[in-house]
Amino acid sequence: MSNSQNHTSFKRIQQLAIPAIIAGVAEPILSSTDAAIVGNIPQFGAESLAAVGVVGSFLSMLIWILAQTRSAIAAIVSQNLGAGTLEDLKRFPAQAIYFNVILSFIVLGITYAFVGEIFQFLNAKGLILQYSIDYYNIRVWGFPLTLFTFAVFGIFRGLQNTFWPMIVAITGTLINILLDFLLVYGYQELIPPMGIKGAAWASLISQLIMGLLSLGLLLKKTTLPLAFKFPLHPELKRLVQMSFNLFIRTLALNAALMLAVREATALGTPYIAAHAIAINLWLFTAFFIDGYGAAGNILGGKLLGAKDYGALWQLTKKVNRYNLGVAVLLMLACTIFYHPLGRLFNKEAAVLEVFYGMFFMVILSQPLNALAFTYDAIFKGLGEMAFLRNVLLGATLLGFIPVLYASKYLEGGLVGIWVALLFWIAFRAIALVIKFRRKYVVLAKTH
Repeated sequence: MSNSQNHTSFKRIQQLAIPAIIAGVAEPILSSTDAAIVGNIPQFGAESLAAVGVVGSFLSMLIWILAQTRSAIAAIVSQNLGAGTLEDLKRFPAQAIYFNVILSFIVLGITYAFVGEIFQFLNAKGLILQYSIDYYNIRVWGFPLTLFTFAVFGIFRGLQNTFWPMIVAITGTLINILLDFLLVYGYQELIPPMGIKGAAWASLISQLIMGLLSLGLLLKKTTLPLAFKFPLHPELKRLVQMSFNLFIRTLALNAALMLAVREATALGTPYIAAHAIAINLWLFTAFFIDGYGAAGNILGGKLLGAKDYGALWQLTKKVNRYNLGVAVLLMLACTIFYHPLGRLFNKEAAVLEVFYGMFFMVILSQPLNALAFTYDAIFKGLGEMAFLRNVLLGATLLGFIPVLYASKYLEGGLVGIWVALLFWIAFRAIALVIKFRRKYVVLAKTH
């Protein structure tokens, strides 16, 4: 088997994709666990679930905006690996990690000062607002830890290794689940029940452990130095440029998600609680699908560095087929467990009635997710950050927002909000497919 065939073989793709799927699914499980456990608190469960939905959406926005440096780091490392210039990259990883962590503290400080106003803008009021502030003020301190961990994940991905990130993610998830039960509900007389604050502490402690474990693995499993040394590596400039484009892209992405939360919150407590369940399940399936996208991201960057466009095209076709298969399985699973999934998060009849009336929209999104997220990941590996920025801006400004407010005018309720989200995903998928065919398929045929 040639080197190109080895890069795009079924076995090689699975070696990268399966650990990436497990690691990716672990991230939304952290939020979903909080949501499921606080949603079943005997008193004010719906309000607690709504607060976790509001804060989870906002924190996800911050994490997704800044954690895009993970993709940029992975792209730079994998492209240098493919080009055979990895030895010249020695100073870069440490500088990239410091860049990530410093940026996280700047954003944390700005948002922490205006937390009440932020959640009021998201239409959180009364008890939901108070719970949101309580939950956020604890959990937010895990933000720098998460971004440090993601930077380390980016280095491992660039080195074509998704195994160690998987180990870190599994460890953090299991610890988070255990601590959620112990701290939210309490344990006999040893640990008093802390409610929603307990869920926040559980997440913070698990993020600390994940950060420490990531640091240990990076020192033990690689030869990369972590001491910051001058001069700045030339690739750091490209990292900043790529990250800036991804920041803008993710701002547009999260603007859509936050507007969806705002409109759902305005509909009332049962609606934002139902939306919190739906978005958690959507994120769960999205990260599941993103595992094969990660394989395309990792291998695509290396193949681009080697200028093997034919193998890149074969890789893209294979990863898309695998992800569409995953999407079909997810649709079947969600259909079979349509009602149990709702009851897992909340038992209140009003919340479940709203949720069951719109969950089919999450199911319908799966094939669109498969195409959009696969091409999105591959384009990140290829360093096409400016184009990804433009696609998300177009999808949000020209697709999601007009459809959202048209649906609101027509009184579409929560289903109308999800119609706008599906339109948004489809816009992204179509634009990325067209771009890949016009550029990289042409290169594959001419080289």
